[in-house]
Amino acid sequence: MFDVLVIGGGVIGGCVLRELSKYSLSVCMIEKESDVAMGASRANSGIVHAGFDAKVGSLKAKFNVLGHAMMEDYTKELGVKFERNGSLVVAFSKEELNALYELKERGKKNGVQKLRILNKEELKEIEPNLSNNAVGALYAPTAGIVCPYKLAIATIGNAMDNGAKLVLDFECESITKNGDFFSVKSKDDREIFSRIIINCAGLGAQKIANMAGDFSFQVKARRGEYLLLDKNQSGFVKRTLFFAPTEKGKGILVSPTVDGNIILGPTADEVEENFTDTTTFGLSQIQDKAKVMTPNLKLSEVITSFAGARAYCDRHDFIVEESTVVRGLINCAGIESPGLTSAPAIAKYVVEDLVLKDVEGVKKEDFNPTRRPDDFFAKLDVDDKNEIIKREPSYGRIVCRCEKITEGEIVRAIKVNPKATTIDGVKRRVRAGMGRCQGGFCQPQIMEIIARENNLSVFDINKGSKGSYIVKEITK
Repeated sequence: MFDVLVIGGGVIGGCVLRELSKYSLSVCMIEKESDVAMGASRANSGIVHAGFDAKVGSLKAKFNVLGHAMMEDYTKELGVKFERNGSLVVAFSKEELNALYELKERGKKNGVQKLRILNKEELKEIEPNLSNNAVGALYAPTAGIVCPYKLAIATIGNAMDNGAKLVLDFECESITKNGDFFSVKSKDDREIFSRIIINCAGLGAQKIANMAGDFSFQVKARRGEYLLLDKNQSGFVKRTLFFAPTEKGKGILVSPTVDGNIILGPTADEVEENFTDTTTFGLSQIQDKAKVMTPNLKLSEVITSFAGARAYCDRHDFIVEESTVVRGLINCAGIESPGLTSAPAIAKYVVEDLVLKDVEGVKKEDFNPTRRPDDFFAKLDVDDKNEIIKREPSYGRIVCRCEKITEGEIVRAIKVNPKATTIDGVKRRVRAGMGRCQGGFCQPQIMEIIARENNLSVFDINKGSKGSYIVKEITK
């Protein structure tokens, strides 16, 4: 029996789990996939929004501004890269330029600081690779970038280090309320009991709520396709560049990432739940729009494409509330953009204002808020690296040549909470396979390391989701 059960291992669930682990509560997270950060948190723009876009008075506006204010210290504690690079909403016509003044005023009402309108000359001075057709922009210097899946991994890992439990491959089959507690059963007949459920299931949030008896909202999916450019294009743009937003979102962007790539996207297509195939049309659309923004962009340097599905709900705002029909069920649903930015603030509200009114929890004196960065080795100077290599020679063996990731870093990813068990799990933690060859050279060796460290056969190793085996049979 747990005090609180979190359903969903994305960035929202991770931040909630970490917040819960600060208290003397028994807490558990269940995730239907074989690893955390496998949903929208896996395929995300990674933008920490300043907060000018959300409708005044909405939960999006409230949590965006609060979460934005928390992000720098939050990521520093967790050892996650965060960069305050600033953002520009670029206007290409007089009408769009006039609309930027409305956005600026909305941002001011939301509490966003330092917003200003740049003219064409000011814009070209700070972003020389922008199109000459740009006539001005709304500049938000406080906006930033972060790695979404690393934030989810770090929050969950830190929560586990502070006593939280994680159960993977647990896909909910039923939720039953028995008096003061819930019984949650998986498709393979496992059962978990909890006094409170926090529904952070992303695209599955409606399904989870319905299982528990709450039919008060609907969740739908939008697919976002992306292109990623090689690190040799680092510095081509320094700020996140947006077109004027539409009703479907903030549109296709051109932005640096915290790891030195350039990311382009996303599209916004209505799809069935979690349909994440890329399309020729979608990727062409991204290229065409990116060329409008930055004509000299080298699309020949694209190293991969991918897609993710993000949730939105029929209320057109975040749902962060205790169910009105099922006591003890807390829904965090429809958390679309700016959900990543809002996540720390949403978690704080959920725990302090919703959970602690129903279960008694005292703040732990021994809570440790810090986590060693997954990329700590790369940040060391040569002397410190050599000292580690003397103690652990595996840190002296390069496995991923593109990203210069060592065997020692891969082994650590397999052993540190939440433990990587798949090729993609290692990739998300330490970037082995994220470079130009996309794992073409290092994947077989990574597979062998995972098998060795877990006393498994290479036949048992998955690329990503359960059943995505790499090796089928011995041929020689």
